[in-house]
Amino acid sequence: MGKSGLFLARLARRIWFRAALLTVCAVALALIAGAFGTLIPLELTMDLGQGAVGSILQILASSMLAVTTFSLTAMVTAYSSATTQATPRSTQLLMDDTTSQTVLSTFVGSFVFSLVGIIALSTGYYTDEGRTILFLGTLVVIVIVVVTLLRWIAHLTRFGRVADVIDRTENAATDAVRRWASAPTAYAATGSDVPGDGAEVYAESTGYVGFVDLDSLQAIARRSVTRLAVLTMPGAMADASGPLVRVVSGTLPAQEYAAVRRAFHVENHRTFDQDPRLGVIALAEIGSRALSSATNDPGTAIDVLGSLQRVFATALGAQRSDEVRHDRIEIEPVSLDDLIDDGFRPIARDGAAIIEVAIRLQKTLAALAAASPAHAALFRAVADDARARADSALPAQDRESLQALTRRLWA
Repeated sequence: MGKSGLFLARLARRIWFRAALLTVCAVALALIAGAFGTLIPLELTMDLGQGAVGSILQILASSMLAVTTFSLTAMVTAYSSATTQATPRSTQLLMDDTTSQTVLSTFVGSFVFSLVGIIALSTGYYTDEGRTILFLGTLVVIVIVVVTLLRWIAHLTRFGRVADVIDRTENAATDAVRRWASAPTAYAATGSDVPGDGAEVYAESTGYVGFVDLDSLQAIARRSVTRLAVLTMPGAMADASGPLVRVVSGTLPAQEYAAVRRAFHVENHRTFDQDPRLGVIALAEIGSRALSSATNDPGTAIDVLGSLQRVFATALGAQRSDEVRHDRIEIEPVSLDDLIDDGFRPIARDGAAIIEVAIRLQKTLAALAAASPAHAALFRAVADDARARADSALPAQDRESLQALTRRLWA
């Protein structure tokens, strides 16, 4: 997916885009009722006065304004709850929720439809036939609003709750990790020992790399007959201390430097799109916050460990592709070791003094090691570190129980 595809995908996730789209449809429906009134045979025209449809639209307009205000309040409350009880990184997942966007857009569109209909009625825009179409259109809008309200009520019972945030974060982490595990180098060549004397391209702004357009970099490398090593991948900080790209063979013309920079989308905050570590980090943050003295909720930390186990099970079970689509681009992929540390170290640190969390952590790591013997040493190292932390924090009886468990799990 290139930058244009990324732009369209993110545009479709913006709440204002969906609201604007349904608003345009609502205005069109209200105006088309008058324009197509002549298509209805006279014998099918209902005996509707100016006030009959207008009173219904008045009720709809006032109701939709109140419901829209309530819905916005509920959404902002959910965002705030997720920030304080889970992690601020999860807020962008709630903001991208398609159900809440569609519901709010439907309410706004219904309000605009009724408002335009009232204005058009007051100006005498509709004929008798047009009022009939407007009345039928209003009935359709009312049915849509009722169905949407019922759907919204069901959605609000879980929207923004800690369990909902964990599920959303797990899904985002699973998608990103699955893409990473299937193509660790994003279908580029595997990074080699990059010489230090190659020309380097640095970012002109400071921020997190959210997206790298490898198709553009491949085209640049092909027309300049060079090979480029991408040194700053999505999730990494782009600044003056590290280059975005280093030329590993050939010479990159100076006029291509700007094109290379445009291939990197630098943002103020990390995003889940191409960053396999962010979802894992966000899950660990939720678990770590649950273990704080202010929250003291080991059950949530145990739920997070279950989510992390499923995320890593997906990564370990993914079918890796060795296909190379960008043969002139070299990438050193994110290591599984880094992902494991991102996910389990914070919980091992903050849950060391809680025997239930320590036991669940050991069982999770042992299960992942059993699922992937080739990577068992990585999980064993984290388990040993977690046990050492727990040994220094647990009372003697709990410490003996944990040691007995670890001997049995890692025998």
